[in-house]
Amino acid sequence: MRGISFDLLRTFLAVHRSGSVSRAAELLGLSQPTVTAHVKSLERDLGRPLFERVPRGMAPTPAADQLAARVGHALDALEELVLGDLSGPAETFGRAVHLGGPAELVCARVLPCLAPLVSRGLHLRVTLGLPDGLLTALADGSLDLVISSVRPRRRGLRVEPLGDEEFALVAAPGWTFRDVDRAPLVAYAENLPILRRYWRTVFDTRLTRQPAVVVPDLRGVLAAVTAGAGITVLPVYLCATELADGRLHLLHRPELPPINTLFLATRAGGAHPAAAAVRERLLAHGPDLMTPSPAPHPGP
Repeated sequence: MRGISFDLLRTFLAVHRSGSVSRAAELLGLSQPTVTAHVKSLERDLGRPLFERVPRGMAPTPAADQLAARVGHALDALEELVLGDLSGPAETFGRAVHLGGPAELVCARVLPCLAPLVSRGLHLRVTLGLPDGLLTALADGSLDLVISSVRPRRRGLRVEPLGDEEFALVAAPGWTFRDVDRAPLVAYAENLPILRRYWRTVFDTRLTRQPAVVVPDLRGVLAAVTAGAGITVLPVYLCATELADGRLHLLHRPELPPINTLFLATRAGGAHPAAAAVRERLLAHGPDLMTPSPAPHPGP
């Protein structure tokens, strides 16, 4: 590897991590032809192919994976040294981290969890949405990490369990368990995905009723039910404060409450230092993100 320039290796690593020439060009501030030329030049220097074109971008060869593993950490450290502001009091994380996830969890728990990193210099860009769209953005390099409510099955992703969210059947005072079969249903979507799962798991029956209110954000569902609109099923972490102060109460206490495992997905082949710091922080505090307690997260 003697004589290979930093620029060629930096471009290679961007393509390897993003899986896309166009995304690598955007990240590096280069033109796509320049990125392509850098990759071809590196392949000539090494005497072996590094990528294969596929419908979704560029697939690394085994040689590319080996090269990325050998040079990734050193290049990240060098780039952070060159680009970082070493004179400032805050820790330097280098480039911004692009994180995707469900709106409710990210806003209620993930952002407070990451606040200590932001105070030390982390730049964070958040995209809220559903798993399919977010995982597509992760695969094409638009995002660095994704919190997914379903287990990702795509190739090229590193998937790790983050924590389990527990669900509860709740309503405002005035509604009781005797009202379950007649109370208006407040739901996240027309097909009642969370409610239907609760009915199937806990009551061993199929829920066929239509929702009275549909809000595509569980925070809106929470607000409607707290105001007395009807009953719903929510993650306990989201309604913990309302349950604690009496604005909501549990309608049912099953022996085994339904849970759903959330996953943290990153691209295989490593991440830049700032994204790695976010990943480590989220995995360290993953179980706490879904606990009923609304207490703030501890520092690092």
